Amino acid sequence: MTSKTKGTGFSLKDQLINRQRVQYLAELFHAADESFDAAGFQRAAMKGLKPLELKQRIVHLASTLEGYLATDFRIAAKQITAALPPPLDPTKSDDDFGDFIMAPLGEYVVRNGMQKKHVKLSLRTLKQITQRFSMEDAIRAFINQYPGETMAELQKWAKDKNYHVRRLVSEGTRPRLPWSGRLSLDPAEPLPLLDILHADPTRYVTRSVANHLNDIAKTEPQWVLDALRRWQQAGRQRPSELQWISRHALRTLVKQGHRPALEFLGFRTTPKIEVSDFELHAEAVRPGDLLEFSFVLTAQRTESLLVDYVIDFVKANGTLAPKVHKLKQLQLKKDESVMLKKRHRLHAAATTYTLYPGQHHVTLQINGKPYGKQSFMLE
Repeated sequence: MTSKTKGTGFSLKDQLINRQRVQYLAELFHAADESFDAAGFQRAAMKGLKPLELKQRIVHLASTLEGYLATDFRIAAKQITAALPPPLDPTKSDDDFGDFIMAPLGEYVVRNGMQKKHVKLSLRTLKQITQRFSMEDAIRAFINQYPGETMAELQKWAKDKNYHVRRLVSEGTRPRLPWSGRLSLDPAEPLPLLDILHADPTRYVTRSVANHLNDIAKTEPQWVLDALRRWQQAGRQRPSELQWISRHALRTLVKQGHRPALEFLGFRTTPKIEVSDFELHAEAVRPGDLLEFSFVLTAQRTESLLVDYVIDFVKANGTLAPKVHKLKQLQLKKDESVMLKKRHRLHAAATTYTLYPGQHHVTLQINGKPYGKQSFMLE
């Protein structure tokens, strides 16, 4: 898990798990049970914390808690639920991920509650914690080891009154959840759960559904298109929200120029257009500079257009790696023209790629098809 933004000095791990947050966690346990040694826990938790990365800090705090909670997991689970702060604001519907200092509690449950006799209690405990901080990583351990019991519980959670619980159903079963291990679960198995969740009234849940479908699209694009068509026919979600889900779910396929995905979204894969005056405003740029280009787009019939651009970045070994970027979605009437301009900063300290000198290329991609290429030197 990345815990520092390159070149900025900003440390995510220090913002999310630090002395103040550890003290807050200790105070929660002490407020619920005065016999909890808050001072001792804080000292033990802070010892050796600083050099650890974010995931390591989560494991470290969970391990430290094992010395301060009951050795009997049934009692420890009660101690955890008693110490939890109030649930996250139920009136919100998005961007309410919760307090990261709760993550070690999920790790504690995984470390200590994986015995068969504790599964039901562990799942109930994760359900409570996820209303304070998403337990998407922790639930995956139970899906892998106890798929039947866990998936049966998730079937109930898909209709829970708390939207954080509902979101966990989708997020926890994603095939490619960032920063988490892979599931042994067949990617088709959660699809009936998504059939329920796609109609959720909260964007926090539907974003997870869309991300889940995008994961599946990387290996089984037809499953995704079938699901979206099924949901269209069901008519349970608002058309505007279902359209948003569809665009978000198909984003990787669109970047790949996947014809059925583009057609599903209403874009012709052979648009009648003309691209002219495509030019870069500089032949050479340096890391940190703006790469500027412009072009004129003319429709020869009324068209819905999805305009992207692809930069072929030079890799360390001298080969090229294409990266697709969004530019604009627009509609043009017959014989209508528009000039489009773009300024793309070539970040010297990007977290997703490293810049290397050499000849790079920019290609326009419209409705999945390439239209013209220009080159520039990165010095």
